[in-house]
Amino acid sequence: MQTEQHDSLHVRADELDVPEELSRRKLRSRLLIALGLLVAVVAVIGLVPGLSGLRSRLAHASPAWLALGALLKILSGVGYVAVFRMVFCRRMSWRVSTQIGMSELGANALLPTGGAGGLALGAWALKRGGMKGEEIARRTVAFFLLTSVPNVLGVIVIGLGLAVGVIGGESNLLLTALPATVALAAVAATIAGGRLARRYERRGLATGRHLRSKRALATVKTLAALADGVDESLVLLREGDAILIAGLLAYLVFDVMILWAGFRALGASPPVAILAMAYLIGELGGLIPVPGGIGGIDAGLLGTLVVYHVSITAAAGAVLAYRAIALGVPAIVGAVAFAALRRTLRTEAEQISICAPQSEMEIIGLGRVRINSEQQAPRAN
Repeated sequence: MQTEQHDSLHVRADELDVPEELSRRKLRSRLLIALGLLVAVVAVIGLVPGLSGLRSRLAHASPAWLALGALLKILSGVGYVAVFRMVFCRRMSWRVSTQIGMSELGANALLPTGGAGGLALGAWALKRGGMKGEEIARRTVAFFLLTSVPNVLGVIVIGLGLAVGVIGGESNLLLTALPATVALAAVAATIAGGRLARRYERRGLATGRHLRSKRALATVKTLAALADGVDESLVLLREGDAILIAGLLAYLVFDVMILWAGFRALGASPPVAILAMAYLIGELGGLIPVPGGIGGIDAGLLGTLVVYHVSITAAAGAVLAYRAIALGVPAIVGAVAFAALRRTLRTEAEQISICAPQSEMEIIGLGRVRINSEQQAPRAN
């Protein structure tokens, strides 16, 4: 009977150091910026005379609906964790996947640029576990694309549904058919961009003399990661895995429902289709490089809701409630998850190192053995 020998893996203390952009100093400065912006928003709401209607709505907000919004954010986070595990490492335990995924969401609450900061934290954890940089880059691109798929499909389906009258709430083609057309073009451009990146990568490798500079080499690696990531995302979508699809839907749908709960807390109830469309378009404001997208997402959501004829007072109150939940809940849960992740890396590195690429070979006297590509230490099956 063949047995599998498990070596105890430990991460050195210096390897636990997070990247500079995720250091305590950086996070502290971004937290201060975020708090400063929050204080400014509260001051404006409390002091500007013309916002008495907004102050009244916020003062009478329903705690039960706000609590539901917090629960919805946690459920959205569960969807995020499911997608992370299915894309990066299906052999990883759900406990460790939750630690990394929730830590990423917490980082996203403080870091700018559409969730890239959170993914950097996950990349750090996986790299500490032995996963190669090229593999992390490929799967990161795939993850980013996959989590964008429901948003894009949502704009297409809801936009076309509103345009042809299947879904009620808006008939202006500029607000329905146009966003759907842009979303379709984005899908085509992403697929074409992956193929173009592959072509330029191969051309760069064929003319190796141009790779002597670090910049040229970095460009080729970036193109390779982009091409591989597009291919990987298409393969995963064709696979049709139920957990992946459910995670993608949960991550988006429950987050949209937080905005819906925010409106209900203030006694308003715009059509769900309009809320979803405004959310999908308005969230693009998160690409503005400020911590947590503060200001960018808020302005994007509020402006889009007003364009779709939602009361500006109700929209402002609901957006503020949504953003408070969307930033506060991940920050708290993420802090706890990150503390647990640090402990896992110190004492249970094999929980993450299981995701490092491995191969099998035949060894006389041992039979088929699995070899970790990082340590090259044979383990008998």
